[in-house]
Amino acid sequence: MSALPLTRRAILAQAWPIMLGQATVPLVGIVDTAVIGRTGDAAALAGVALGGTIVSFLFWSFGFLRMGMTGLTAQASGRGDVDEVAALLARGLAIGAGLGALLAALQVVLVPAAFLLFAGDAAVDAAGRAYVSARFFGAPAALAVFAINGWLLGLGRTRAALGLQGWMNLVNIAACALVVWRMGLGAWGVGIGTAIAEWSALIAGLAIVAPHLRGLARARVFGRAALARLFAVNADIMVRTIALLTLLAWFANAGARLGAETLAANQILMQAVALTAFVLDGFAFTAEARVGHAIGAGSRAGILRAIRLTGEFSLAAAILFAGLIALGGAAAIPVMTTNPAVQSQALALLPFVVALPVIGMPAWLLDGIFIGATDGRALRNAAILATALYIATDLALRGRGDAGVWIALTLSYLYRAATLGAYVPRLLRRVA
Repeated sequence: MSALPLTRRAILAQAWPIMLGQATVPLVGIVDTAVIGRTGDAAALAGVALGGTIVSFLFWSFGFLRMGMTGLTAQASGRGDVDEVAALLARGLAIGAGLGALLAALQVVLVPAAFLLFAGDAAVDAAGRAYVSARFFGAPAALAVFAINGWLLGLGRTRAALGLQGWMNLVNIAACALVVWRMGLGAWGVGIGTAIAEWSALIAGLAIVAPHLRGLARARVFGRAALARLFAVNADIMVRTIALLTLLAWFANAGARLGAETLAANQILMQAVALTAFVLDGFAFTAEARVGHAIGAGSRAGILRAIRLTGEFSLAAAILFAGLIALGGAAAIPVMTTNPAVQSQALALLPFVVALPVIGMPAWLLDGIFIGATDGRALRNAAILATALYIATDLALRGRGDAGVWIALTLSYLYRAATLGAYVPRLLRRVA
């Protein structure tokens, strides 16, 4: 396969479609939040917030289907192994659809157990359960799409990934608006609209990748050695993902503990954090592909240059986003909710969201570097340590109310970046 040029122009050309596509990823949460938030029902909005946290936890526990796929595909591409690139796609699709079906079947056990861990009142729980039960209809499609996106990103096919993500979010906007505002189906309607969008994305994704699956031998796809390597690489990534989702779930529960208005305000502010993280992931995903390709080619110089170039762009984008949130955040909050108490709480905490792009950028970029290197051990250890330190910090700051909740979250990004940074010399020695 052809080499990926390591120039600023090439990095930007690869990153901008990811950034646009990633900007639409949080639209799932933003649209779900805004559609239900415009009804003025704080309990329904808080229920969607809790439900979204649970769905994210359960679905993204299998995020290795996206992350591991990117690193493995990039490394196979760097080695010039065309057959393995195609086999990885087929493996990812089969495993994603299978795990999604299992998740949907187990929802009767998983959903009640999940809500036992949260501190919402009866109205919030009812709305959250309705939302989650609807989202589970989309589980097989959502997990299969993880694999397709990871495969496309590993090959640097960022425009195809952009088109797929854009399509899913357009369908999500239309479906959620229809079932909530026109049909009055509330939190359940928001969830079913998103599930419809996930199935539409799977159909579109299969149309994009189908030519690469023709003539692929079943033995190549499901060989024992290939599957063992896939699961060995991804086991640590799965632990890492669960640790970080635990951190976010703890954050959501900390808001729920302080009341429905606080939880709803935190949910609105987290949409800005998610949007920032997802857009800056444009450079992190580029780092995944570039670092993975350089490792496959055995190029230490390529790794160093990929880190430097994606780091330059990431820092510039983080500063830009901090400025945009500072200028427009106060005006955006009333668009997201009509509830005055929720608006007031969100405005008071907006400075934390302004600071997060620059503070969180090193952690997000380092994630991309180690995912591309398929160094699950470093990712796992950093996530576990950051989550443990975050929980300890949150417990220590409980007397400071919601400000303490946000201080702990902000520090968690520093904990993760510091731990991953300590592993960089070992990564470079591995290639050298």
